[in-house]
Amino acid sequence: MCISAAENWASIMALRALQGFFECAVTPGFLFITGAWYKSKEHADRSLFWQSSEGFFSIVCNLMLYGIARYVEGHGGLAAWRCISLFLGGLTLVGAFASFFILGTPHEVRWLSKEEKRMATARTISNNVGQDTTGKEWKWDQVIEAFKDPQLYFSFANTFLSNIPNGAITTFSSLMYESFGFNSWQSMLYGCPRNAVYVGVFLLVALYTRKVRNQRLWVMLLSAILAFIGILTMSLLPNTPEHKWTKYGMFILTVVFSLSIFLGWSLIPSNVAGKTKNSVISSMTLISYCAGNMAGAQVFQTKDAPRYLPGTIACAACFGVQFVVILLWRFYYMWENRRRDRAAAASGLSMEEQERIGRELGEADVTDMKNPHFRYAM
Repeated sequence: MCISAAENWASIMALRALQGFFECAVTPGFLFITGAWYKSKEHADRSLFWQSSEGFFSIVCNLMLYGIARYVEGHGGLAAWRCISLFLGGLTLVGAFASFFILGTPHEVRWLSKEEKRMATARTISNNVGQDTTGKEWKWDQVIEAFKDPQLYFSFANTFLSNIPNGAITTFSSLMYESFGFNSWQSMLYGCPRNAVYVGVFLLVALYTRKVRNQRLWVMLLSAILAFIGILTMSLLPNTPEHKWTKYGMFILTVVFSLSIFLGWSLIPSNVAGKTKNSVISSMTLISYCAGNMAGAQVFQTKDAPRYLPGTIACAACFGVQFVVILLWRFYYMWENRRRDRAAAASGLSMEEQERIGRELGEADVTDMKNPHFRYAM
């Protein structure tokens, strides 16, 4: 809301920096809450469900912002961007108020009885990561282990590579629409169908991952392939009226790349045991998210207008490299699970004993690498 009163570049940048500082807890917080409430097999569809809200509210907000900007243009007064800042800031305050009373882990929320809190916690014991009250103290050995774990580097690389295109496409989506031949007002409206596809795809994939287990990384691979096809086709076609709608359709196709970001994030609460270790890998993933978006915002240069060919080809290259990273990630989990299965078979323990010991180690805040009865979701 304070941005609406900014008078110069320095004040806007200072306020934007504060926004980033406070906003950085949102995504790790959602991942932690998802892990605390749901079983590993439910993490993918729950994460996609809450993330689909971004597309839905983008449609709602785009229409509202379009109306505000149109009204201000015709009636004068405050500049449109100042009115929009006040409006979005007000929505944020409403959301914050609701979140304060609703969100939290099972032991934190106020709307469950003690018995219901025990029931909610009992649901997730089979995840082998303990309860939301497990591992409150910071453990440096888990920090060291996190940086030795290939999961950190797979998650970091996947997030960084997918967010270079995200930073480019999100920041410069209006420029992309204008390069197809739409004016600035049309660009605000023609973003709505893309967001509608975003919501629909996320909900369909959420239903699919609920029905069929261990498909997350395969879906991520498919999303990288489709995004690669969409953005490369869009960049190679000339900006002529006869290709306008084809380029628009290819741009809509690129929306699926977001699946690789959020399905990758959903693997963290499923596969990283140890509260300190989980915090480290979640934080490093968020750092790569921010770094990718920062880098992505630099790939579209004014000198490359109107086709922005170098920027779109750079994004396509990122999707290509990301495909390899995801494939290696999947093979790592397959190899590790098979190795643990062989060790379990050689131990002579029954399945029931393995599950019991795995839960006990999870309750003791033992990490996934040190818990031989932990299995990775894929």
